[in-house]
Amino acid sequence: MPNIIEITNFDATELDVYARLSEGQLLNRHEPDKGLFIAESPKVIERALDAGYEPVSLLLEKKHVTGEAKKIIERIGNIPVYTSDFDILTNLTGFQLTRGALCAMKRPHTLPKVKDICASARRIAILENVMNPTNVGAIFRSAAALGMDAVILTPSCSNPLYRRSIRVSMGTVFQIPWTYIGETDSDCWPHPGINILKELGFKTVAMALNDNSVNINDPALMSEDKLAIILGTEGDGLAENTIANCDYTVRIPMSHGVDSLNVAAASAVAFWQLGNTQLPV
Repeated sequence: MPNIIEITNFDATELDVYARLSEGQLLNRHEPDKGLFIAESPKVIERALDAGYEPVSLLLEKKHVTGEAKKIIERIGNIPVYTSDFDILTNLTGFQLTRGALCAMKRPHTLPKVKDICASARRIAILENVMNPTNVGAIFRSAAALGMDAVILTPSCSNPLYRRSIRVSMGTVFQIPWTYIGETDSDCWPHPGINILKELGFKTVAMALNDNSVNINDPALMSEDKLAIILGTEGDGLAENTIANCDYTVRIPMSHGVDSLNVAAASAVAFWQLGNTQLPV
């Protein structure tokens, strides 16, 4: 039977996850086995459940209990389903709920190793210090849609399971394999991280503008069997040390005097051009 609980007390501790905990507190680096994240909207919640993530509780607008969230409630067993009217939930959370549904879920205790998610991959995306969660979410959505097999992030990147990243990605963070590189001495970025990618058979592609850049449709680049496409932080782009150690430095041709694209927009162009050989016709 569904465990439907109508909200009567805004200060209830079980609602802290939705109303009072910051993204940092949800991440809980000191006790990662207790880390949580928030999935927002029925479609995104379903994608997280499909990927095997474990729900802790739901927060729903009343009308969704028998509406858009009905199938979700049927899937989650007896976990608490907190509910109230739209205006009350807006006051509780401080924002208007997208499609009236939030789900608190357990973060994975461990992430896959780089070598494991690259084992059968031909096209991977590397994010170097991309710090805006909106950009991270948008890149994941493009990566999932445009032929990338995995996404790898350096430690300074915004976490893909931040609520905004999940929402912007439309839940594709649950559909494409991802992990971090550079969190230990053995895979420190860019050294020896880039060398690990090369040992796995990848040609490394720095998306950057400099005198040695080749066009993104360069025939030699397009003929490579395995590519790791590396995108840099907002504003400064890739570190010089990273660019210097990549096999290719690649540019996207521009017009009207525009010198660059936002990293999320650039990722979509790069993934389409370099990853679309894997897309269905």
